[in-house]
Amino acid sequence: QVRLVETGGGLVQPGGSLRLSCAASRSTFTYSDMGWYRQAPGKERELVAISLNGGGTNYADSVKGRFTISRDNAKNTVYLQMNSLQPEDTAVYYCHAEWYGGDSWGQGTQVTVSS
Repeated sequence: QVRLVETGGGLVQPGGSLRLSCAASRSTFTYSDMGWYRQAPGKERELVAISLNGGGTNYADSVKGRFTISRDNAKNTVYLQMNSLQPEDTAVYYCHAEWYGGDSWGQGTQVTVSS
């Protein structure tokens, strides 16, 4: 089992920025697709961004041009840089790892965008 620990959430004003980090406990990170998902109250969990283990990234249309996912394989860590945050970005953000034969979720970190 891979343990994922997210950090970096918090309260930010509209137009502000936050960077989320997700540290993985095992070196299978290198071979994993790493994604960030979010779930707002009363809504289903949705994919925000994904970093593929073979290279390449994908983003939800709602965050393209504002969010950037990146990874540091040497540190087993994936990041989500969030700029130009809006109230509709308020949600619990979850890190997800998927590798051949398994997957794992982090515990989630709250992001609140409010003035």
